[in-house]
Amino acid sequence: MSVAKPLPHDAAALHVTGQARYVDDIPAPAGTLSLAFGTASIAHGRIVSMDLDPVRRAPGVVAVLTAADLPFANDVSPSVHDEPLLAKDTVHYLGQPIFAVVAESHLAARKAVRKAVVAYEDWPALLTIDAALAANSRFEDGPRVYGRGDADAAIAAAPHVLTGRFEIGGQEHFYLEGQAALALPQEGGDMIVHSSSQHPTEIQHKVAEALGLPMNAVRVEVRRMGGGFGGKESQGNALAVTCAVAARLTGRPCKMRYDRDDDMVITGKRHDFRIDYRVGVDDEGRILGIAFVQYARCGWSQDLSLPVADRAMLHADNAYVLPAVRIESHRLKTNTQSNTAFRGFGGPQGMIGIERVVDHVAHHLGRDPLEVRLANYYAAAPKKRKKGREVQTTPYHMPVEDFILHDLTARLVETSDYSARRAAIAEWNAANPILKKGIALTPVKFGISFTLTHLNQAGALVHVYQDGSIHMNHGGTEMGQGLFQKVAQVAASRFGVNVGRVKITATDTAKVPNTSATAASSGSDLNGMAVKAACDTIRDRLAAFVAERYQAKAAKVRFEDGMVHVGREAIPFDDVVRDAYMNRVSLSATGFYRTPKIVWDRIRGEGRPFYYFAYGAAVTEVVIDTLTGENRILRTDILHDCGASLNPAIDIGQIEGGFVQGAGWLTTEELVWDDKGRLRTHAPSTYKIPACSDRPRVFNVALWDGENREDTIYRSKAVGEPPLMLGISAFLALSDAVAACGTGYPHLDAPATPEAILRAVERVCAG
Repeated sequence: MSVAKPLPHDAAALHVTGQARYVDDIPAPAGTLSLAFGTASIAHGRIVSMDLDPVRRAPGVVAVLTAADLPFANDVSPSVHDEPLLAKDTVHYLGQPIFAVVAESHLAARKAVRKAVVAYEDWPALLTIDAALAANSRFEDGPRVYGRGDADAAIAAAPHVLTGRFEIGGQEHFYLEGQAALALPQEGGDMIVHSSSQHPTEIQHKVAEALGLPMNAVRVEVRRMGGGFGGKESQGNALAVTCAVAARLTGRPCKMRYDRDDDMVITGKRHDFRIDYRVGVDDEGRILGIAFVQYARCGWSQDLSLPVADRAMLHADNAYVLPAVRIESHRLKTNTQSNTAFRGFGGPQGMIGIERVVDHVAHHLGRDPLEVRLANYYAAAPKKRKKGREVQTTPYHMPVEDFILHDLTARLVETSDYSARRAAIAEWNAANPILKKGIALTPVKFGISFTLTHLNQAGALVHVYQDGSIHMNHGGTEMGQGLFQKVAQVAASRFGVNVGRVKITATDTAKVPNTSATAASSGSDLNGMAVKAACDTIRDRLAAFVAERYQAKAAKVRFEDGMVHVGREAIPFDDVVRDAYMNRVSLSATGFYRTPKIVWDRIRGEGRPFYYFAYGAAVTEVVIDTLTGENRILRTDILHDCGASLNPAIDIGQIEGGFVQGAGWLTTEELVWDDKGRLRTHAPSTYKIPACSDRPRVFNVALWDGENREDTIYRSKAVGEPPLMLGISAFLALSDAVAACGTGYPHLDAPATPEAILRAVERVCAG
């Protein structure tokens, strides 16, 4: 079989040679126009006047679009239609698009937007969580609450009660390829759109709405993205719609791409959170009762903030039994960029909240945090499922039936030499007053599925040509994560042929309709199953054809090693396909898959929002300079659960990248706005993503050797988002190093920049 083999990424050679074609690389037809947005220079206020005549007179300008020029809908929201493409009267954040320039070149468009003369009536802006709370500015009438039991009573009765507040910063997506779109007008008013988007159907829907067309008049194609991380789930709508409207107006192809500064200033980020907690524990550190209050700064429009905040609530338990728990979530509206999907989709914020609590408890009790973690783990899953067995449930009442972290953690403790290293670090810290080391082991239990139930579906289209080659389409998009290669391996395995026979082609709404976004770590799960269904339909037709010819049962026909086996006969796959074609056997099929077992009531906070959980754990060792706050990650050991991996090489790459991105979020990546609402960290010169030198000096990654208990594609598990939360181990290792400086708890906030570490050192030293 082709699955389970560590094959290289299908476009790896194209990536490294520069031949991989992205939206901005597509050879554009002669006469293609370029677009740029003019953006607001205040965070909140009313547009009093807008003189765009100097813009129209600028060299190369063909047209200027305002809200009044949009023919139909002025909306690019992925949710509740609260996000105008171009501001009409009111400005809601600094950087909001207020007009668009259509010009002969990208440079001409960029220069022209600067010539606008706009006057505003400046209004007070809500920029912070505290300001939004004071103004009761929110996206729901009040906080949403999930939980069970009487958390307050359990906390009050506990032998030890701790409280804390934790500030968690946001994160810029910083995909290598910025947002981009190309619209090609067709006959009859139809439109073809090439978009760097994780959600082609969303682009199709918004473009059709903006042009007043049915969706069948708009075709969206996505061959690949140069990274997405959630930032291209909804944020590409504005570019695609603007290009389509301009193409309709001018009758010429129109292209738009953000420069990096524009991209960072205009688009949303990971939601920054504040988490307040109260926890009651016994002498062993077991949690008896806990209450969280999560504050999410959502930005100016709703976007995907509600499901992001929901998922933060759903991961507030991580790997731990919480017998009495209350999780309260506030979704706050502010005059900042509309925060959006980001790898983990709220899960990382919820998960680091409980990890911070466990760390605080361990420090208070003078215990190794790992002991406290193990004491609070869910019960281990039995080797075999037993009917009637009572299982532990999450705060949202979902049974945890597949918990493997006891065994996984034990193995990681052994392979990483955790205990000996922790003792050695204690000796080091006792002998070194300036440099302090820290170590932390943190687990991950991450739910896999869209919490919006209807999105858990996928379609596929597979053709087998008469020469035996295979052509495959599905609804997932490729953003560098290796989805196309994995799904091609599935197709090759179903036919028993080499993966080189499978042609991987662009995601296209004209071939596979009604696609869900490639998000929620569901790409391989959903699309792999849909492709399997399509391949099996064709394979069963071929098997029936061969069985009839050789007077055998179709169930006895096997497809292996490029051959079709029936009885003692082995016929080349190519010959079988050719003969089937000659005998008028259909060699094309669609496939469809819907995730089973999902039942979720988000209002009550009850049900089974996830098909299964993916697990993992990481041990990270760090060193800090107590005089400057500078720090380094010295070593990381990871053991991660991918089920029966479809492609171990790609999965390990995803785990490594996820860890580094998670560690970056919690250590180096700091977003800063000034008191006017201006994003100051708006470019690579002011915003620090991890560099090669920031990766662990020693980086050991291994896959857990187990299958998924649920019936996923070849019993594999999702790997896109869960590894990001392994980066929490780096943050808590830094906290451990700070704790070595004195007796107080560090109360380190994220990101743990050198400045934040230095402040925490000073607090600890002060007791």
